[in-house]
Amino acid sequence: MEKPAGYSKARMEKIAQEYQEVAKEINKDRKNSLSSQTIMFNLSESFSNPKRVPGVKIKGNPIPYILSLKKTTTSGLMMSSGYGGGTANMEYMTLTGLATANFSSTMSTPYTQLVARLIHEWSFNQDFRYAVASHPYEGIFYSRISAYRKFGFNRFYYLGSKYKIIDQKKIGYNPYLSDETAYDNALHQLRNDENGTFINLVTMQNHLPYNSSYYNRSSSWLPTSVSAGTDKSTVAAYTAGINYTDKAVKQFIKQINKIQKPITVVFYGDHLPGIYNNSMAKDGTKLHETDYFIYSNTYAREHGARTLTSNTKVVSPNDFMAMVAEQTNSKVTPYLALMTKIYEDLPAVSINTGQNNSTASLQFTNGKGQVVKYSQLTKKQKRLWQDYKLVQYDLTAGKQYLYQLHMMK
Repeated sequence: MEKPAGYSKARMEKIAQEYQEVAKEINKDRKNSLSSQTIMFNLSESFSNPKRVPGVKIKGNPIPYILSLKKTTTSGLMMSSGYGGGTANMEYMTLTGLATANFSSTMSTPYTQLVARLIHEWSFNQDFRYAVASHPYEGIFYSRISAYRKFGFNRFYYLGSKYKIIDQKKIGYNPYLSDETAYDNALHQLRNDENGTFINLVTMQNHLPYNSSYYNRSSSWLPTSVSAGTDKSTVAAYTAGINYTDKAVKQFIKQINKIQKPITVVFYGDHLPGIYNNSMAKDGTKLHETDYFIYSNTYAREHGARTLTSNTKVVSPNDFMAMVAEQTNSKVTPYLALMTKIYEDLPAVSINTGQNNSTASLQFTNGKGQVVKYSQLTKKQKRLWQDYKLVQYDLTAGKQYLYQLHMMK
């Protein structure tokens, strides 16, 4: 990462002091602690409503439950920095709060290129008593095994691990384990782990390829129209898959509402499937919008959790940790205070969506889905963005002063 102007120990001391005061102010109105909550981040592989893609028309609604749920809880669109790939980068942003768009274009995957070499590596799970990761597939991809170990996860469930993936099910001829399997394993953890647990669940069901022979009824989702060069049968197979996801999510939410402890779930699609032949220059922003919602179960709502209504329409993956702290009415550290200001006061940040999977330049997107130039930001917003870049540089490429200055805890 390029060194931001003004980086020094003195400047980082000033930033740490400032956000310690911001945290104190935020915490005056917060009653809970994250360590008393059970939080699950659920990365849903390639999940995004195909009906938002320009040129795609499908009869019926493949995700009725999720769209209905989005109307009654914190929800909106997430600006992904990937298209057809980049899963681990979205995961990295949700867990660390750091934007990959700030890194050099040579930093293609922070999990493999950055995390292992750092002396200290902060991630959101460290604010909890216990942390579990679960992925119903092989664990070696993107160096997840070593990355999760560095982050401080206590357990990582994957195929072949000493922690077993139970209740393994597949749908039709899809070679990947189903989302039902992913949620059954998550429910097992939620029921057995004590409060103060963080779970990072990464699904696999809707990973490419999207074969028309996977599901018996995929032809029922055949689009009536698509953009030129887009294959209708591929879109139909993908759509059938997310219809199964919708059903699995419905059953999962039903089950967590029966559990007598505060559980909040952040559900988000990591990127769109790379099946649309649309022009990235013309439709790039739409091709980087995925669906998300943040849902607190009945018990959590009865004990202070609330639905957020401001700044939720378009967000970044790095916003989720601040959002979940606010939704659960939980106190924040100085670092989460900075992330709260980023979430509240800045447009969503991503890579330039006019390009495909490039980290060469960043983009701001406002709540209306419109691209905002850096020059259009206010003086206050530019100062906040500079603070953020300085913090990211210090944590990843600089001297890591902020650990000594107690900003992370």
